[in-house]
Amino acid sequence: MNEIADIPAAASFGALDRLLRSQLLARLDALDHGMLVVRDALGEHRFGRTGGDALPVVHLWIDDPSFYRAVAAQGSVGAGEAYIAGQWRCDDLVGLVRLLVRNRELLDGMEGGLARLGGWALRSWHALRRNTREGSRRNTREGSRRNIAAHYDLGNDFFALFLSPDLMYSSAMFASPDEDLETASYRKLDAVCRKLALAPGDRVIEIGTGWGGFALHAARHYGAHVTTTTISREQHALASQRVAEAGLQDRVTLLLQDYRDLQGQYDKLVSIEMIEAIGAQYLDTFFGKLGSLLRPGGQALLQAITIEDHRYVQARDSVDYIKRFVFPGSFIPSLNAMYGAKTRVSDLQVVHQEDFGLSYAYTLRAWRRRFMIRLAEVRAQGFDERFIRLWEFYLAYCEGGFLERSIGVSHVLMARPGHPSGAA
Repeated sequence: MNEIADIPAAASFGALDRLLRSQLLARLDALDHGMLVVRDALGEHRFGRTGGDALPVVHLWIDDPSFYRAVAAQGSVGAGEAYIAGQWRCDDLVGLVRLLVRNRELLDGMEGGLARLGGWALRSWHALRRNTREGSRRNTREGSRRNIAAHYDLGNDFFALFLSPDLMYSSAMFASPDEDLETASYRKLDAVCRKLALAPGDRVIEIGTGWGGFALHAARHYGAHVTTTTISREQHALASQRVAEAGLQDRVTLLLQDYRDLQGQYDKLVSIEMIEAIGAQYLDTFFGKLGSLLRPGGQALLQAITIEDHRYVQARDSVDYIKRFVFPGSFIPSLNAMYGAKTRVSDLQVVHQEDFGLSYAYTLRAWRRRFMIRLAEVRAQGFDERFIRLWEFYLAYCEGGFLERSIGVSHVLMARPGHPSGAA
């Protein structure tokens, strides 16, 4: 970490910058549950407390006074954008996120004033990125694929830099924080199969192939016949290659198809962290399709990132760092939102639910460490420093959220009437 001497001179602060700085620092006076040390060319300020149950001290360096304008105009999204631009540094990004989550009311206050105008503009932008199906079928496919491609088609070689060899880009299930990612990822895949009581010959439909990790596991270890679909061309190509290399073409069928166009009925259904990409307005559509794809007595397991029920509407109707820079068109459902949609459009019954949010924090920690260790290879693939800072902040941002339980991840096992008793 560079020293304060590297911070530009005070002369770089204009009158507006000084005003906005004073307003932000005044708001930070209410900080609690830890200590934040803020340094810029005008001096050093300490906020919060140490001791007791407080988080470790976090140090933040403001290198460019434009940071204050970004926060004033766009709140927390502006702060994230300023990080991408290299306007500030921090010795513990995860700790900073955790501290801000524990001071959520203070953070919400940052979204007022000018930030409301910025928020309106971002919501308008986000609305244009929705996974709409209005218009022609061609536009339907392009709308959803555009949002998926913005993230998943960064390149298979890029994701291989930090994911485990099974290429699962979803939460693993850790037995302890120090367990290796590979073991935890295998445990998650096996847990999905066991909860569904997969057996040889079961016909399984998977919504969201990824790079084929689940399909390969279910076919190889449980003898299931898996039909899986994605709308990412990059993922489909690599998944097809992996299935062929494993010699499992007779058990795995790969589709490049929107889930809403799927037909047939299956014994089991799996969807691992795909629901977040459908768009909140299509929850009913999604659960209606799940119900229609299952035979009577069939079972479905969703792995879904979730938000607290009381914060769902606010989060749904706002644009945060993730929606703006990482997953355009996305949202995080709450359990109640999912259950409500399920009830409105299907006869699916919830028979089991398990939250393992801390495991996602450990998963993200492993990804972030691997990503940062291999920055030379990231650069060699053509990604610049802005991209690196965007991803560093994204991984830390999510890790902090899961550690503080502001977001979680759940397995939700559902079944149509007629399922065997004790299936959960």
